Amino acid sequence: MEKLIITACICGAEVTKEHNPAVPYTIEEIVREAKSAYDAGASIIHLHVRWDDGTPTQDTARFQEAIDAIRAVCPDVIIQPSTGGAVGMTDLERLASTDVVPTPEMATLDCGTLNFGGDDIFVNTDNTIMNFAKIMKEKGIKPELEVFDKGMVDIALKVDRKGLLVHPLHFDFVLGVQMTATLRDLAFMVGSIPPGSTWTACGIGRYNYEIAAGAIIMGGHVRVGFEDSLYLEKGVLAKSNGEMVEKVVRLAKFFGREIATPDEARKILSIGQ
Repeated sequence: MEKLIITACICGAEVTKEHNPAVPYTIEEIVREAKSAYDAGASIIHLHVRWDDGTPTQDTARFQEAIDAIRAVCPDVIIQPSTGGAVGMTDLERLASTDVVPTPEMATLDCGTLNFGGDDIFVNTDNTIMNFAKIMKEKGIKPELEVFDKGMVDIALKVDRKGLLVHPLHFDFVLGVQMTATLRDLAFMVGSIPPGSTWTACGIGRYNYEIAAGAIIMGGHVRVGFEDSLYLEKGVLAKSNGEMVEKVVRLAKFFGREIATPDEARKILSIGQ
């Protein structure tokens, strides 16, 4: 079985210090969390950025500042900016994260509209998805296809049939938001993507490590971090993203999976080839 790629989603756009005081807002805090995850074994940093007061932003200059600062302490890590941003942002706002220099190796591409709870709706029309895919292909950015249910896999495959994606495809199954987070659901999602595709999985909240274990056993890859869960175990807040990555590393060791370095992750994901 190939080595395990761990992605650390270090802050997201919705969680706050009120949920967990370790959630990073400032550049210094973002760097601290990225370094803790990298040192623990993460080869990809999934990056949202905030203003110092915690307000989410897709401002290109803020992304540039964060990426340059992370690179200074984690020079070989893969930095994956989010094009999801936060609920209510425009397409142009969301794409601003891909305007940094140098062009990102990867970025996320959300493949459908979903309910985020309450009245929050994260809108991704077919035209938005096609446009994001076209721009990423033109820039040479590897999209991580964010899918929250089986219908979004089908939308991603429709985009692929338009010639807007480059194979092998890479999916991230985000379970526990719009689709339940069970090993049955994970297996169904894995069976729905083209042969030769790579995939990462994450379970939101209390499903975090259950889905991580399933992904490790099934030969996929794992995403963990404050964006997806704030706890190391029931009732115990994680002190850092690094603690969460360390837990996944222990799971991987138990199940006999070695951890991929950033350069090994690039080879597995066909980045830069």
